Amino acid sequence: MFIGHFGVALAAKKIAPRVSLGTLIFAAQFLDLLWPMFLLLGWEHVRIAPGITKVSPFDFFDYPISHSLLAAVGWSIAVATGDFSFRRNRRAALVLGLAVLSHWILDFLTHRPDLPLWPGGPKVGLGLWNSWVASISSETVFFVGGLVGYVSITQAREKIGRYGFWSFMIFLVIAWIASLAAGAPPSTTALAWSALSIWITVLWGWWADSHRRVSPRA
Repeated sequence: MFIGHFGVALAAKKIAPRVSLGTLIFAAQFLDLLWPMFLLLGWEHVRIAPGITKVSPFDFFDYPISHSLLAAVGWSIAVATGDFSFRRNRRAALVLGLAVLSHWILDFLTHRPDLPLWPGGPKVGLGLWNSWVASISSETVFFVGGLVGYVSITQAREKIGRYGFWSFMIFLVIAWIASLAAGAPPSTTALAWSALSIWITVLWGWWADSHRRVSPRA
């Protein structure tokens, strides 16, 4: 799943309105922020296998540090603990921890059975990537639902808050469509470097959100 993770971050703003959208994206995409770095370090591995699913050409056969359920729970606790140590806000810490864990849950919906429950353990996945309709529909539902939730609780402070935010949303949709149409990359190294571009969305989300405020009617 790609754009659906951003939907979780957008929706989480309604539960923790004082937390920056950039921080919420950081949490919701945390596992995928780690994964390309582990891939470049040689700690995790992936094969490019066009046709392995209808939507994704990747065989994620070895990524227990970033994407096993046990690791996801550990990363969730780490992010929540780190945020609470800094912010001293239990709600914010809990929301961020759950946002990290949500990444594994959404991946469980879309991936083929390649998500390990623990390193070396059984692998699971419902495989929505085997259907274009199911995959795109689920991503759209999560993203649109989160977007509606975010817009219902925030409003622009000025033009930057309006155009900066909506240009970000358009960028995410275009990036999602491009990823679906691009096909397989030339190498796993190219895949890892392109995946690191997700960090841009953390910064863009923080910047756009900093020019918006929680609506008085929220």
